[in-house]
Formats: sequence, C-alpha cells, structure tokens
Amino acid sequence: MVSKSSISSLSKLPNFDPRQVPVLSVDSHLPAVALESLQPEALRRRFANPPSWQPEVLAEKRFLERAPIHASVLVPIVVREQPTVLLTERTMHLSTHSGQIAFPGGKVDDDDVDAAATALREAQEELGLEPSLVHVLGTLPHYVTGSAFIITPVVGLVQPGFSLIPNSHEVADVFEVPLEFLMNPANHQRHAFEWEGVRREWFSMPYQDHLTQRFIWGATAGMLRNIYRLLSA
Repeated sequence: MVSKSSISSLSKLPNFDPRQVPVLSVDSHLPAVALESLQPEALRRRFANPPSWQPEVLAEKRFLERAPIHASVLVPIVVREQPTVLLTERTMHLSTHSGQIAFPGGKVDDDDVDAAATALREAQEELGLEPSLVHVLGTLPHYVTGSAFIITPVVGLVQPGFSLIPNSHEVADVFEVPLEFLMNPANHQRHAFEWEGVRREWFSMPYQDHLTQRFIWGATAGMLRNIYRLLSA
C-alpha cells in the first residue's frame, strides 16, 4: 500500500520525467468497480449514503516550504452513455504543476461560500463550464499536495451538450477519460523514485487517447484512487 505521507510532488526536480520512472506493479488483483455502479443514479446514491470507507492517499511529503493554501477542484463526471471524467492539461508556464493532467480548480476566494462554490467558479473561469450544468454529488476528504495546497475534491455530474472556452493562459488541452477505465485498478500503476535518500511513491493511470497518451499521475491519480476506494467499498 502507498503510504499516506510518501507521495511527493516531483515535477520541479531537474530532468525529472515521471513517464521514465519504472512501474513497480499494477493493481490488477483488485476488482474493478462494476459498470452499473458508475451510472448517475448509482453515484447519487453512493454519495448520499456513503459506506464506511478509507481514503488511500491523503498527503504528499512537503516539497515547497510555504504557508498552506486552501483550494478546491471539480471532479466533473460527464453523463454520457458510458460516463467520462473531464480533465485538463495545464500549460507549461504555470508556477505549480505545469504541464500536468489536472482537474479544473484553484485557490479559495474570500467570496466563496464553500468548497463547491470554489470548484464551480474555477471550472467556469478555466473552461467556461457553466455551474448550472453541474449537479454536485459531494466532497472527498482533503488531499494535501507537496506544494502545500490543501485540496477539497468536489465531485459533480455534468450534463452533456456543454460548450467549453478554455482559458489559454491556464489550460493547454481538455479531454475526457472513461470513468470505467479510471475505476479499474488494472489501469493503476505504482511507481517509486529515490531522491536525497527519500523513497517517494505515487500512482499513475496512463490513458491512450487515440494517438495521444494522457499520463495521469500524482495528485490527480491519488484523488481518483480515493474515488475508487469510495465506490468499491
């Protein structure tokens, strides 16, 4: 099992490329979440009456020394015949997590009434996703990144037919990944990397999107792994 405090944000290390770190194992021995459990009504029931469950990844080792910053992300599950998760690729010039696959989200503003308000506002600012198209199901436990963000994941159902206008300053690309793929541990890879005498571990979920491989790893993969634990409990 990956330690709750052993995953580190490594993207700032010189010449570090997570794609080049060997795969230690794949969790194909764990059961996939059944397809019927990924349908909108089943997801509504699960979040309305969650079972006893334990998130697997809660915090990364600190990578930056600064005061913690509260943030929220939207985990947008698009209501299609086979549900998908809407993800973004961050632009390369951003100061944190540049170039990585991420959920839309950002820092809490003083005017935000709660974590869901932050996530919906950020999704609208980043992608042009109208809040009225999102039905919030609930939140997951805080996820603390190595860059000192205390993130509240907000899970929501998104009605199809939306039109996105990505903010080119923050978003290089937008794409969807089948929820069934992400909720199958046969697609969850484990990696480890030693730096300055410390062993650091994380998940990845590489997805082949036609000719493009979407390398989902780090915080995004960790939060998806927690959703798997909730839905499979």
